[in-house]
Amino acid sequence: MKTRFNTFDIVCQVTDLQRLVGMRVNQIYDVDNKTYLIRFHRNEEKSVLLLESGIRFHTTNFEWPHGVAPSGFTMKMRKHLKNKRLEKLSQLGVDRIIDLQFGTGEAAYHIIVEMYDRGNIVLCDHEYMILNILRYHIDSDVVKFAVKEKYPLHLARQYEGVPSVQKLKEVLAAGRAGDSLRTVLNPVLPYGASLIDHVLTKHDLILCRIKGNSAENDEKTDETHKKKQKKNKKKDQLLPTKDFDMQNDLNSLLNAINDADLLLKQAMETPSEGFLIQKKEQKPIVKEGEDEFYYTNLEYQPMLYAQYENEPFKRLPTFDASIDEFYSELEGQRIDNKAFQTEKEALKKLSNVKDDHAKRVQDLSKSQQDDIMKGELITRNQELVDRAILAIRSALANQMSWSDIQELVKAAQTNGDEVAKAIKQLKLEINHVALSLTDPYSHPGSDGEEDGLKPMTIDIDLGLSAFANARKYYDMKRSAAIKEKKTIDASEKAMKNAERRTQTALKQLRTQTKISKARKTYWFEKFYWFISSENYLVIGGRDQQQNEVIVKRYMKPHDVYVHAEIQGASSVIIKNPTGEEVPPKTLLEAGTMAISYSVAWDAKIVTSAYWVKGDQVSKTAPTGEYLATGSFMIRGKRNFLPPCNLILGLSFLFKLEEGSVERHKNERRVRTFDEEKADAADLAHAAKEEDDTEIDLSKESDTEEITQTEEKIEKLEISDKKEAENEEIEFPDTQVSIKHDFARQESALAEEIVREKLSMCEGDADQELIIASQPVKIKQQMSKKTKQANRQEKKDKKGKQQEQKSMNQDKSGGNQLKRGQKSKLKKIKEKYKDQDEDERQLRMQILQSAGNKKIEEEVDSEDESSSKTNQKQQRQKPQPNNADEDLDDTPAAAEVDMIDTLTGLPVPEDELLFAIPVVAPYQTLQNYKFKVKLTPGSGKRGKAAKTALEIFVRDKNCSQHEKDLLRAVKDETLARNIPGKVKLSAPQMHKVKK
Repeated sequence: MKTRFNTFDIVCQVTDLQRLVGMRVNQIYDVDNKTYLIRFHRNEEKSVLLLESGIRFHTTNFEWPHGVAPSGFTMKMRKHLKNKRLEKLSQLGVDRIIDLQFGTGEAAYHIIVEMYDRGNIVLCDHEYMILNILRYHIDSDVVKFAVKEKYPLHLARQYEGVPSVQKLKEVLAAGRAGDSLRTVLNPVLPYGASLIDHVLTKHDLILCRIKGNSAENDEKTDETHKKKQKKNKKKDQLLPTKDFDMQNDLNSLLNAINDADLLLKQAMETPSEGFLIQKKEQKPIVKEGEDEFYYTNLEYQPMLYAQYENEPFKRLPTFDASIDEFYSELEGQRIDNKAFQTEKEALKKLSNVKDDHAKRVQDLSKSQQDDIMKGELITRNQELVDRAILAIRSALANQMSWSDIQELVKAAQTNGDEVAKAIKQLKLEINHVALSLTDPYSHPGSDGEEDGLKPMTIDIDLGLSAFANARKYYDMKRSAAIKEKKTIDASEKAMKNAERRTQTALKQLRTQTKISKARKTYWFEKFYWFISSENYLVIGGRDQQQNEVIVKRYMKPHDVYVHAEIQGASSVIIKNPTGEEVPPKTLLEAGTMAISYSVAWDAKIVTSAYWVKGDQVSKTAPTGEYLATGSFMIRGKRNFLPPCNLILGLSFLFKLEEGSVERHKNERRVRTFDEEKADAADLAHAAKEEDDTEIDLSKESDTEEITQTEEKIEKLEISDKKEAENEEIEFPDTQVSIKHDFARQESALAEEIVREKLSMCEGDADQELIIASQPVKIKQQMSKKTKQANRQEKKDKKGKQQEQKSMNQDKSGGNQLKRGQKSKLKKIKEKYKDQDEDERQLRMQILQSAGNKKIEEEVDSEDESSSKTNQKQQRQKPQPNNADEDLDDTPAAAEVDMIDTLTGLPVPEDELLFAIPVVAPYQTLQNYKFKVKLTPGSGKRGKAAKTALEIFVRDKNCSQHEKDLLRAVKDETLARNIPGKVKLSAPQMHKVKK
């Protein structure tokens, strides 16, 4: 399989990609540590260029995953290349190096991509001074590939045209004995191995090899080269080879090289088509009459070379498109190839089972024939067998030793005794003797062969007579016949079952392969996530780094931030693209998520979470303080939620085909109180039945833990009531008992609690709070309220003094207006006469103007240096919720809207594409078709996930297609979002365990 570009490929690709020249860089991403994406745009035209060090460069129409955070090399390229125009894309000489120039003059920058050896990507300035490099190395004492070194352009291989006849003769003379022409010419000619093979095939020189007659060539052939030649001979053992004749074949070789040179020049001027060379294999047959073929892409080529004319291929409009499709389908082909090999192994096992059964039946049949012949021979030699039995019995009766009996038999055989000659072996340890018996009634036939039973060596039991021994063999034949019949019947049944199971397994495998290829990984799956019962996408960070990425990159001002003041709690974001108020039920579900992914899960602690609006969250710390990774500043009022129970659920969402989406419209919607009440009544009955059959995976009783949890909830409720009384806020006289299983009938009451909590939210509008998933170092300062009150008082006092001073200066004419200023002031006053001070400051902030910052500096003269520092930070700090430089990575509303294509309640009429496992608060999953309850326990999450999957698959309401979709989910994906040690509860679990 082709793994990297050759020289001719680079020539064709550079010509094809000239269409990118003139486009501007919109953004740069990294796929991994050696693969980068550059996104270009020009008006409405967009294109993405993929660069992989040492391997490839091409535009791509496929989705490639981005890194969670841009690498240092990516950031360096963004700094110098963003918004710059691609001015030139060229190849350095005819070497496997490309040069992309961005910008012109002294503002120009170059990206140099090396496509040979281990590869490299180098960022240079306009003088080719290296600013950053992917792989630092030293080729020699003179040439260094490092920062602040100049890139050695002079080392690139230059095009020298067609070699002269004399030079060609020298090259051929220097070749080793047995080498092919391609091996000798490839290092010298700049065309690449595939193009050389093409022209050699066209001129009937592909089979020519260098002569090995001279002693000089024989000496040059070292051991390594001999092994290589031996390997090549194995490949070409079916093809005849011939020696290259310098006199007769040289002109043909020159013509071939001229053709290659002509093709190279054409490729430099005209874009080439693309061809995918494929391998065709027949898939294992599941049913008779169904022939399917499996195609594997082997190579991408800019033209259909002569050596591939008889191979299957796929034609594409451009060489660039063929490269993109080749690499983009590698993963899909890997899945297909794995499935193909699995199918072959399954059918091989089935074939082995068939062969084994056939061999067993054949052995039983042969055993019957042998038993019949043995019984018949004993009957025909009855007198001889009885005499042999009597002789051995007599010797044993005379108490002769076994060795003496052996000597006696040998002596009798020497004397020509007929009975002794028939004895072949004494098996006295088992009371047997082996006799060689022949058919006494056989006679030579007309063809020279004897007509009768063939001679055989037969074991004779010394405890039985000849007739009894014969009957024993006849009985064995009858037993073998019965066994053969049973074996044949059982074999036919087993074969049918094995064949049916194999065909079912192959169908499931192919279905799962299609599902795996169709499976699209969504951007939010790298985080903790679920879709709330009211159709809001909720995401949470797995660690400190992801917490920071979620807030800085994915959170918008209209979104809601949910957190809990407990160690390890996840930063949870409720995506709110509409900007409307988020319903209380969704807030409660997000709070459950924030607490569940913290130490509260293992400690089995029930606590409260809180929520704030997205624009209240900032990464900027006050003066003299700093925030660690994953920590944020909350400004303003926090809205506390009721205590959240540690009850999650595991379920599946199914991807709907476009035609089935309308059927599930408004499936997850904000429900009225009456709807919730009706649903709660139905759920109460279902929950009661469910509780009767719940079984713990950990096989432990959690009665004490449940009791403790309920006691903690009650204490928290009492604390909340006292707190409400202290703040003189009236609440309805409603008793709420939050049970361990959190039945659905309480959801309406939970909503009321949330609404009540929203009205009793604590905190001051000016409050600032630092939340962190790890300890944060903060200087001890005075109370913020006191400090801000003092500062505000100073500002008011100084402001009045400044205003009075300004008025006095105006009256005294201290500041004389220059010519034209009076008329300008009149126009400004007329234009902004209706504008108050707050509106003016807001407009100045939008325009990012300094405004009255100078005035503020003068007002607070005691904190002048601190004020300047704050202003400088204010100018430099990013606005809350904005990504650093990766705004283009933020999912648009359309990308969030795709959650409408996911359903947890499929119906038989739906066309389902794939399944996605989801872990969410259990109340969120009440309407889902498949669900199990997860609570803190001692069971392993991997085992719990597998058990849950088995429960879903064995559900009588689960269709065959749904089973295929569920089985296609990988185990690691299924258990990934389960918080930790877990207890699994579900109806009928005992049946699955058995």
